[in-house]
Amino acid sequence: MLTDAELTVLGLVVERPRHGYELDEVVSERGMRDWTALGFSSIYYVLGKLRDKGLVAEVAEERAHPKAKKTFTATEAGRQACAAAAEAAVAELRPMHQPVLVGLANSPVVPPGRLAAALARRAEAVGERLAEVRRAADAQEHAPPFVRAIFGYSIAQLEAEARWLEGMT
Repeated sequence: MLTDAELTVLGLVVERPRHGYELDEVVSERGMRDWTALGFSSIYYVLGKLRDKGLVAEVAEERAHPKAKKTFTATEAGRQACAAAAEAAVAELRPMHQPVLVGLANSPVVPPGRLAAALARRAEAVGERLAEVRRAADAQEHAPPFVRAIFGYSIAQLEAEARWLEGMT
């Protein structure tokens, strides 16, 4: 079984051979940091784990980036593992652990005015985040359909939360 970070990195390497710095650039460009716990410092760690599992291999080629040390490509086993893990991630409904739910479960101890103010702050933050994601999506107009689908899903989730918050405030 692959972790979300492993599947994310493996998927990007399946797209085409990449080095760590390029992976970091793509993760940032596609807004992936918003839904993965994948920081720059962990990319090479994840690549090492994938290499040790036989899912990626180092490619001998010229440096595509001045800071790049190693470029990685997916092995056949890596392509198969990526496909199986991606299919499972799309098909399976997994519980999401949202801190807002813990806060709501404990909201009776929050004075009503403070709770209303907290919900209003959350609504404002959701609105700002929705605008950011929409701008990022608009900047990706020539992106492949799967990238646009990721932005579309994120936008739909934020819109749903904004609607819910309207009913709460």
